Amino acid sequence: MFDIEYKGGNGIVIATKKTEVVIDPKLSVNGLKDLSVKDAVELATEARFMIASDDAKIVIEGPGEYEVGDVSIRGVRATRHIDTSADEPVSTMYRLEIGDMRIAVLGNVAAKLSEDQMEEIGVVDILIVPVGGGGYTLDAVNAATVTRQIDPRVVIPVHYADDGVRYEVPQDDVELFEKELGSPVEDAGSKYKVKSSSVIPQVLTVVKLSRG
Repeated sequence: MFDIEYKGGNGIVIATKKTEVVIDPKLSVNGLKDLSVKDAVELATEARFMIASDDAKIVIEGPGEYEVGDVSIRGVRATRHIDTSADEPVSTMYRLEIGDMRIAVLGNVAAKLSEDQMEEIGVVDILIVPVGGGGYTLDAVNAATVTRQIDPRVVIPVHYADDGVRYEVPQDDVELFEKELGSPVEDAGSKYKVKSSSVIPQVLTVVKLSRG
């Protein structure tokens, strides 16, 4: 049905047979090569992570509802964890629907979602959440808190310590998140292949992806 690849930072590629969605492709902010968005859906959780390429099929950065190929996308405005209530929200969470599967991508958001945000995100099968902390993203404790609030079947941690990635501030190891959440861990290698909803775990499981 679709594959999920982790590219470092918040960079994720979700590909179906018809549609490719590239999330937060501007990896040069982390010392990596920017991801190609040619003929793809470019999806950004914040403006600074977007390329806004003319080669993209569509560029999405902000709230709204979109239908692209076999993927339905809903953007939900969010406050970053480093912002205050007085700051204008600049982050966007996304809900992607592919067939009967529902994927949520959080980006750098506050640790507790509001009732309205939870309603817009809805039921989630797979959650993608940054866990590295350091005052830059959610740390292990807060990432585990929001994971439990959303209650997915699978959580894929991103934006954690990696010697090959140059983060603005040091990031914690992914193992801290795994320990804090206390759920089973599945090592999926460089690509998580989801052939149908029946193949993913029925209880909350951490799926760890190596950077591709």
